[in-house]
Amino acid sequence: MGKTQKLSFSALLIAIGVITGNLIYIPVGVSKCFPVQAFINVVSAVFLGPWFAVANAFIISLIRVMFGTGSFLAFPGSMIGALLAGLLYLKTKNILVTAFGEMFGTGILAALVAVPIAKLVYGTPAAAFFFVVPFLLSTISGSVISVLVLSATKKHPMVQKLLYK
Repeated sequence: MGKTQKLSFSALLIAIGVITGNLIYIPVGVSKCFPVQAFINVVSAVFLGPWFAVANAFIISLIRVMFGTGSFLAFPGSMIGALLAGLLYLKTKNILVTAFGEMFGTGILAALVAVPIAKLVYGTPAAAFFFVVPFLLSTISGSVISVLVLSATKKHPMVQKLLYK
């Protein structure tokens, strides 16, 4: 996939992330868990690579925070999972491993990073594992959907051309 195609696809994923940010989220205290972000992270990791995946996650989080549809916890919540998913796909080329990277990165690592951020930004003390369950629910649902979509479409000639060029 060329640079122009990557930028265009990236813009499409960012638009989907921003638009659905108002519609599909799970409110948990100061956090708004967003399963569509996990879907976008896995798709970005597979088609665009780790750096685009992280950039997409950052831009979606930034726009959602600016519009008031996301919280500052969106930054670690999306970017850590995107990075881990992207790096694992780069290494393994396996969609299931990529989805697991998203789930572990967002559901465990980002949830733990969110605790001091919640205290610093919102003044909300939280137990060490306070965000793990909601972040895991969010990322598992989005990651499973991404695996189903990517698995169903991977035999399509256009997807073959993009992935195995």
